[in-house]
Amino acid sequence: MKLIYIILLSFFSLTFYGQTQNGSVVDVFGNAIENAYLINIATNSHAHTNPLGNFSLDKTEVGNTVEVTALGYKKVDYTFGSNENRIILEEAVFKLDEVIIQQKLSAMNVISKIDLQTNPVNSSQEILRKVPGLFIGQHAGGGKAEQIFLRGFDIDHGTDIAISVDGMPVNMVSHAHGQGYADLHFVIPETVEKIDFGKGSYYADKGDFATAGYVAFQTKEKLDKSLISLEVGQFNTQRMVGLFNLLGNQKTQSAYIATEYILTDGPFDSPQNFNRVNVLGKYTIRLDDNSKFTLTASRFSSSWDASGQIPQRLVDRGVISRFGAVDNTEGGSTSRTNVNATILKSIDENTFVKANVFYSKYDFELFSNFTFFLDDPINGDQIKQKENRSIYGLNSELNKKMKYNDWDILLQLGLGFRADATKDTELSHTLNRTTVLNPIKLGDIDEVNGFNYWNAEFKLGKFMINPAVRFDYFKFNYQDKLATTYKTQSETEVKVSPKLNFIYSHNNDLQFFLKTGMGFHSNDTRVVVENNGNEILPTSIGADFGTIWKPVPKVIVNAALWNLYLQQEFVYVGDAGVIEPSGKTKRMGVDLGLRYQLNDYLFMDSDMTYTYARSIDEPSGQDYIPLAPDFTATGGLSFQKWNGFSGGVHYRHLKTRPANEDNSIVAKGYGIVDCNINYEFKKLTFGISIENLFNTAWNETQFATETRLQNEPNSVEEIHFTPGTPFYMKGKISYRF
Repeated sequence: MKLIYIILLSFFSLTFYGQTQNGSVVDVFGNAIENAYLINIATNSHAHTNPLGNFSLDKTEVGNTVEVTALGYKKVDYTFGSNENRIILEEAVFKLDEVIIQQKLSAMNVISKIDLQTNPVNSSQEILRKVPGLFIGQHAGGGKAEQIFLRGFDIDHGTDIAISVDGMPVNMVSHAHGQGYADLHFVIPETVEKIDFGKGSYYADKGDFATAGYVAFQTKEKLDKSLISLEVGQFNTQRMVGLFNLLGNQKTQSAYIATEYILTDGPFDSPQNFNRVNVLGKYTIRLDDNSKFTLTASRFSSSWDASGQIPQRLVDRGVISRFGAVDNTEGGSTSRTNVNATILKSIDENTFVKANVFYSKYDFELFSNFTFFLDDPINGDQIKQKENRSIYGLNSELNKKMKYNDWDILLQLGLGFRADATKDTELSHTLNRTTVLNPIKLGDIDEVNGFNYWNAEFKLGKFMINPAVRFDYFKFNYQDKLATTYKTQSETEVKVSPKLNFIYSHNNDLQFFLKTGMGFHSNDTRVVVENNGNEILPTSIGADFGTIWKPVPKVIVNAALWNLYLQQEFVYVGDAGVIEPSGKTKRMGVDLGLRYQLNDYLFMDSDMTYTYARSIDEPSGQDYIPLAPDFTATGGLSFQKWNGFSGGVHYRHLKTRPANEDNSIVAKGYGIVDCNINYEFKKLTFGISIENLFNTAWNETQFATETRLQNEPNSVEEIHFTPGTPFYMKGKISYRF
C-alpha cells in the first residue's frame, strides 16, 4: 500500500510540474506580438513568444497566473483557463523599467526597439542611422546609395554589411558601381516596424557581406489607421506620403498600400532635379492552422542630377562655392520592382517553419566624373556605369524547441539560395551623358549562392551556449562582350563559417556575452574569373565581449570590446574597371551605449565608439586605413505624447580621420545637431524639422583623390568632398483616418 501511495504521489508531482500551457499574445487589433515575456512567479518558469505570437510555458497548469510584458504595451496578469489562451495587450506609454533583457543572441535589438518607440524615423537616411555607431554619407545626389561607415570600415555602399528588408536582400553582388551596393531608397520610412541588427559575423543565418555586421528591416503587417501627409521645405523640397488600410481591423487578414513621392533641388548651385516614387502593397492572412502568409509587392524609381565631389583648392581660391560643381552633368536613374511571399507555419507548439521567396527586377545607370580631366584633357573623364538585373531567391528555416533534462534546446536548420542574372553590365567613358567615347567593360554576369546553416542554443539556467556553422556555395559566370571570341569564364567556391557564442544572464537586468565567429564577403565576379578563383571570399574572424545592463529600472547600458581580422583579397574597382590587391587588416574597438528614461515622456540616448584600424602588412606610419572612422558619438533627447507634443534634439559627431595610408591627407570631422517637434490635434499632426540647426559647414563625404582641371598643367592629390546639408527647415501636416 505504501508503495502504491509513493507511485501515485510521484505521478501527481510529475503531472503538476510537467504540465505545459500554450497560447498566443496579440494586440487589440489581433496582430501577433513577438518576444512578449511571460513568467510564472510561482514556478519561475518563463517563455517568449515566437514570430507568430505563440508561446509554450512549462511547469504551469490551468488556474496559474502569469505576468505578461512587452515593450510598448501595458503589463497584465493573466490566469490560464481551460479554453484557448489568447492574451490581448493594450498599447501604453513606453516604459523602460519594463524592458526585459532576453537571453538570446539578438538581445541588443531592444536598443533599436527603444529608439524606434522614442524617436521614429522620418526619412530614408535616418533608417540606417538607427544602428548605433553606423554613419552614412551621400556624395552623388540623393538617388545614389549612401556610403556607410561602421566599426572601422569604410564599407563603401555595402561591401561589409548585409542589409535586408522582409527577408529580401538589398546588397547587389557584382554591381556596376561597387560590390555589395545597397540602395535602401525603396523603403518608405513610415512602413518600418522593426530594425534587427547585429555587429560582427556571429550569426548563422547571415552570410555574404555580414563581416562588420547586418541590418534587417521589417515592414508593418497592418496599419491601425490610414494616413496622408505633405511635407514642404527649403530647396524646393516636397514630399507626399499616403498609407491606406484596405481591409479595416479584421482579425484574420489585413492589407494596405503605401506611396511616397519626393521632389527636391537640394542646396547646390546646380539643382539636383531629384525625384523619387515609391509604391508598396502588402497583404497578410492568418490561416486556421495558426500559420501566416504574406505577399508584398513594391515599385521604386528615381532620377537625379549631381554636382559630385569638388576639390578643396577651388573652394579655397573662391572659384566655386562649397555647393558648386566642376562637372554638373553627373547623376543617374535607378528603379527596382520587388515581389516577396512569406509564410510562417506552426507545426506544433514547439516547432515552426518560416520561409520567403522573392524576385527583384533592378535597373541602374550612373554618370560620374571623379578625376575631371586627368586621363582625357579634352573631353574629360566622365564614366557611365549601367546594369539591368534579375534576382531570384529563397530563404527557409525550421525552428524546433525541446527539453532534455534541465536543458532548454533550440535547433534551427536553414536552407536557401540566391541567383543574380545581369545583362550588359557596363563601364564606359562618356561625354555629356549622351556620347560613348569608348567602352571599358561590358559583359553578362550570372552568380548563384546556395547555402545552409545549422544553429543550436543550449540553455541551462543562466547560461546559454550557441554553436553554429554555415555552408555557402558560389558559382560565378562571366561573358566578356568586348572579347574577340565568345567564352563563358566560370569559377566555383565553397565557404565554411563556424560560430560559437556564450551568454550569461545573471537576471532580467544583467547579461554578459562572448561572441566569436568567422564570416566573409564575396567578391565581384570579374575579380573571381580574372584571379582564377584565388582569394575571392576573404574570411573575417572576430570576437565581441560585452554586457547589457540595467543598473536602475529606467537606465539600460550596453558595452562591448571587440576585434576583427580581415583576410587579404583582390578588389574590382568599378570606377576604373581594374583589379587591385587589398591587404590584411585588423580592427579593434569599444562600443558604449546608454538609454535613460527621465520620466514617462522624456528619453535620453547616447552611443559612442572608438576604433583602432590598421593594415597588417604595411610598415608603421603607412598602415592607416583610409576613411576608417576613429571616434564617433551620437545622442540626444526625445519626448513622446506630452500633451499632444513629441519631438527631440539629436546630434552626431564623426572625428577627423586619415584619408590616405600615411595620414598626410585627412578627412575633416564634423558635429551636427538636428531637431524636430510635432503636435497632434485629434486626427491632425503638425510638425517642423530642422537639419543642421546651427548651420555648420561640414563635409558629408570626403576622398583623397588625384585630379586635374582643364586649365591645370599638373594633377593634384587632395581632399575632394561633397558638402553636407546647411540649415534646412521642413514643415509637415498629416491626417489620420
